[in-house]
Amino acid sequence: MAEAKTVPTGESVSEFLDAVEPAGRRDDGLVLRELFDRVTDTDAVMWGPSIVGYGLHHYRYDSGREGDMPVVGFSPRKASISLYGLQTPGADELIDRLGKVKVGAGCLWVGRLSTIDLGVLESLVDRAWVRTRGDDL
Repeated sequence: MAEAKTVPTGESVSEFLDAVEPAGRRDDGLVLRELFDRVTDTDAVMWGPSIVGYGLHHYRYDSGREGDMPVVGFSPRKASISLYGLQTPGADELIDRLGKVKVGAGCLWVGRLSTIDLGVLESLVDRAWVRTRGDDL
């Protein structure tokens, strides 16, 4: 089986976020870090070259594939912001209230934070953090 590419790297989250371009995306990344830091009450870790992740969740699919991923996280990519780990069972109503987002199989994509409700995002992060951490206990 192939080795996972998205693993904790030990790289500096601050250095990564400070280098994000364009400046508006960098500003959104800093806001997200503050929100995720506060809600999870844990330190951010770089996963691969571009994902800011929180916690560790071991997954195992029925197909036999398994590995580790952050419980929640984000990536301020050039085209849009990717939000990871928020699509927990029962979160659809909150996602519907979040604002202008695209829903993918494993993440939510946001153009700018100004187009979403940060209070709803905070609730989604909290819900996913508590729920997934509880699954891992």
